[in-house]
Amino acid sequence: MELMPDGTLAHQIRPAGGEPEGALVLLHGRGTDELDLLPVADRLDPERRLVVVAPRAPHSLPPGGYHWYIVRRVGFPDERTFFDSFARLAEWLDALPAALGVPWERTFLGGFSMGAVMSYALGLGAGRPAPAGVLALSGFLPTVEGFELDLRRRQGFPVAIGHGTEDPIIPVDFAREARRRLEEAGLVVLYREAAIPHTIEPRFVAVVREWLRDVLAEPRSREP
Repeated sequence: MELMPDGTLAHQIRPAGGEPEGALVLLHGRGTDELDLLPVADRLDPERRLVVVAPRAPHSLPPGGYHWYIVRRVGFPDERTFFDSFARLAEWLDALPAALGVPWERTFLGGFSMGAVMSYALGLGAGRPAPAGVLALSGFLPTVEGFELDLRRRQGFPVAIGHGTEDPIIPVDFAREARRRLEEAGLVVLYREAAIPHTIEPRFVAVVREWLRDVLAEPRSREP
């Protein structure tokens, strides 16, 4: 189902069971597509309180599938493709509240691997409005020349981080560094590690399910 026929990104939607109490945007990882994380939506929100939307990354690259940016070095996305995806995703996200009927401050932004990287970028980037919270699974805070995070204006902002200690793709040190930086800046971080590789830990999904409910139940006043 398309929300916006002329939108900048192809996407799929999982409707809420009734009037949505909020929204969840799920950004897929490297080499997959908008369908990849939709099965996780029902585990994160079995009561269908949220409308869940999953966009497709704009770049089709080797070895196949869709990508948010070119990977040259872990932690440092390719500048050109990162900014291209950032701009397209920002435009698409900015149109989402009107399309869904859900305000941005009740919309969670989350993803896996490079989808987590883009969630950090769009949720915490300088000049970006604050969503309800950011969910980062097996990702990292991006370092890109010309791009800045603005953590000073996110005090009290909720972030959930999950990562595998056996991850050979994005080492767990990236998650630990993200936690350190965010907590030092005054963000409220839910953090879990598990002895797993580059994947989503099922027990953490159950924890995030409660986190989503709690954040929606206690909205915070945040800077734009």
